Amino acid sequence: MAKKKTEEKINLDSILFKCRDILRKARNSGSFFEKRDMMLTLVFLRFIGEKFEDGVENLRQALIAEGLDPDDEAIKEAFLDDPTFTDGTYNLPIDARWSTIINTPAPKLNVALDTALHSIATSSKQLKGCFVEGTFTMRNLASNDIKQVVDEINKISHKAFGEEKDLIGRVYEYFLKEFAVNATKEEGEFYTPHDVVQLIAAMIEPFDGTLYDPCCGSGGMFVQSTDLIRKKHGDISRINVYGQEKEAATYRLAKMNLALRGISHSLGDESDSTFTHDLHKGLYFNYIMANPPFNLKNWYDGNLKNDSRWADYTTPPESNANYAWILHMLSHLKPLDGVAGFLLANGALGDSDTSEIRKKLIQNDKVEAIVILPRELFITTDISVTLWILNQNKKGGEYHGRTLRNRRNEILFIDLRTWTDNPVKNEGKKKVFLSNKQIQKAADIYHSWQNEGTDGKNYAVPELYRSVGISEIKKNGWSLVPSKYIEFIDHDLDIDYEKEMARIQVEMREILTAEKESQAMLEAAFRGIGYGIDQI
Repeated sequence: MAKKKTEEKINLDSILFKCRDILRKARNSGSFFEKRDMMLTLVFLRFIGEKFEDGVENLRQALIAEGLDPDDEAIKEAFLDDPTFTDGTYNLPIDARWSTIINTPAPKLNVALDTALHSIATSSKQLKGCFVEGTFTMRNLASNDIKQVVDEINKISHKAFGEEKDLIGRVYEYFLKEFAVNATKEEGEFYTPHDVVQLIAAMIEPFDGTLYDPCCGSGGMFVQSTDLIRKKHGDISRINVYGQEKEAATYRLAKMNLALRGISHSLGDESDSTFTHDLHKGLYFNYIMANPPFNLKNWYDGNLKNDSRWADYTTPPESNANYAWILHMLSHLKPLDGVAGFLLANGALGDSDTSEIRKKLIQNDKVEAIVILPRELFITTDISVTLWILNQNKKGGEYHGRTLRNRRNEILFIDLRTWTDNPVKNEGKKKVFLSNKQIQKAADIYHSWQNEGTDGKNYAVPELYRSVGISEIKKNGWSLVPSKYIEFIDHDLDIDYEKEMARIQVEMREILTAEKESQAMLEAAFRGIGYGIDQI
């Protein structure tokens, strides 16, 4: 059985790679990002079409279970010709269905695909804006090229690859990852690995209420969070997601991704900068999860100088957006119990030009935990980054079935940089991942520290974590660099030098004895044939 799953994965990856290769060689296929968008739009049409077909088949089976004949013309007209679904499946117009597309002659495919996009955009408010209408006629790929790609996409189906619950997500995220490898953060595409998102979600537990990502990219934070909610509670309607994305192409990818998963979302009516045009101004959220572009430059606008988001602090430096992201997210957290988990480059822990903002964040007791992550978790960078957790409520109380203690004036530091024992195979560069066991261990360290009954003054394991009071952080110049607080053990002190030197001397004597014995044997051998050792 395990072998079968491996074969399916290899075949699936081969199909996806072949699609990319066809587009690479095709005339008029456009830039790297235009190829990407074309492929993802086709995948979207395939998946949403298959969900529609599955929905119709489920309706047919439900009618049969009720004793009705789904092939009866009256029953068919009443229930199947214009079906209504209750599970998030979209009712597609005839010309937008995959069965229509796959049966279209090659010379008419470009037009048929754009017709499908137009029909979807005009029939569904939720799907409008997921793609650029005219994508295929604008590129006008040769009949043979577009037909080859569509035929390859047609092979991707749970009917062909088995009942894998997240086949859609696996294929979709394959493209997001593969295309992100060659993209840069400045170009708007930055792929956050699943294990990193799962770590954030496992720690802050965004199980119900509202979840916000101010730089949502392709929507990965939302997808992984709702996957966790499904596992824990089975009902993603418990959470409402809000997001914003600056890059138009990535904004469309996010809308497609969330639509495919049936996740209710509000990404605003357009793509735009979170700093200069906050599409969710005035809203406060239970949870925030984000992976902002690291050390983003060129974020500042003169109109932001007296912005209300940093009125209680100081204006973040124009050269780097790290603290602008922090203050923006803080301004959107619910004042009484909002929790945020987000990633930043390690420089934000102690850089001098943001020391006053950092000092006030600590004094205002907004920072709850700082977690240094291992290097090489990311595809597009090998640097070590930090997970920050802000919490508006460190006073304690009930939270997701746990009783939390008063954690005011404490910050938990965790250092996971040594957790690099899980290499990822078949990657173009060195990469590691956090296992489910490691993710749970990190979450347990954090949750145990929060829980009633824990002594925060003595909560520590050398070289892994330590709870630190604000007075000690003040003595360290308001730095949040974990190595200043977590105990480092000099393992050289554990060595018994006399015993070790004795062991080394014994080994050296054994080596010298063996060499003398070898020399004697060699001399004896040559004497036997009439030579002296000095004649060789």
